Amino acid sequence: MAPSRALIIGITGQDGSYLAEFLLARGYQVHGVIRRASSFNTARLDHLYRDHHDLDPTAPGLILHHGDLTDGSGLRRLLNTVKPHEIYNLGAQSHVRVSFDQAEYTADVVAQGTLRLLEAVRDYQQATGDQARLYQAGSSEMFGAGPAPQWEPTAFDPRFFRPAEVNRLEGDARRAADALGWRPKVSFAELVAMMVDSDLDLAARELSLRDNGHAAVHVG
Repeated sequence: MAPSRALIIGITGQDGSYLAEFLLARGYQVHGVIRRASSFNTARLDHLYRDHHDLDPTAPGLILHHGDLTDGSGLRRLLNTVKPHEIYNLGAQSHVRVSFDQAEYTADVVAQGTLRLLEAVRDYQQATGDQARLYQAGSSEMFGAGPAPQWEPTAFDPRFFRPAEVNRLEGDARRAADALGWRPKVSFAELVAMMVDSDLDLAARELSLRDNGHAAVHVG
């Protein structure tokens, strides 16, 4: 029996790489969309990736495709190629300063890009009769100056007048706990320690590159 197929847009980010790990562990075939760039930006996926030429097309594994939310026809081709059961859109231009410096590009990727994807999914389903479930991620920065802790009923109060981070973000997962019985497996203190360890490891690798005459490349 062929595995479920998931398409992740924004797979090179932190959430995208964790989601890929999660789905692969459950036997999915995961297809990730990456933008074509002059530098490699797949460091978070190196431990998961196998060349698709070595991968049985009916087996679980990770396959990467070039694509972009600014390219509607490319999104349609991806859907027709992958034939996903689930689609996760985590792609965005999310840097606060850059979002103000490149406002039109940010709107094209975040707003118009989402519309392009929705249109592509609708056309794909109408043409093939196949059904695909779509998850659309939203930025926590939409809560803006909303009072913490924020949860589903919290009103949006974004801050798009100046390039500033929001005052305080503190998610409240009470609905997931009540409705799904969900509980975090990692405490906040443990999460902070993991992030610090990761930063220290990255700093050590960059120092080693510099000491050996190589330029360090930052992966965002």
